[in-house]
Amino acid sequence: MIKLFKDLLKMSLEQEQPQRLLFLFAKADAQNPKKSKKHQRGTITPVMCVDKLPEELTTFADLVKEADSIEKNWNFVFIASLSGEQGMTPTSDDAEPFLNKMTHDVESGNGVGRYVVFDRDENPIELESN
Repeated sequence: MIKLFKDLLKMSLEQEQPQRLLFLFAKADAQNPKKSKKHQRGTITPVMCVDKLPEELTTFADLVKEADSIEKNWNFVFIASLSGEQGMTPTSDDAEPFLNKMTHDVESGNGVGRYVVFDRDENPIELESN
């Protein structure tokens, strides 16, 4: 499991093919907030998506600052990577169907284990699928 955002950036830059990182920012609503954090259940609602080249990112704090300048109402960021082919970097148009899939996965709760997830404080999060 990736524990730090900088590790994710480093890994994406070390891949054989160029990468585009996909981010889905989401809001969580606990259904049983009195339970321990480890056993809470709830819903996660997508708030916004963006794709970026690894070279466009510096730190997790900068990512949070940029996201908050658009929308502050999020608790988690789901991250995936889209690999290029034959040395060509994927475009934002290439990323769109994958961002749509991420949105569907988060809304349905299915397949969320395939994403790297951090909370606002860069703590890695493990989510269970439905």
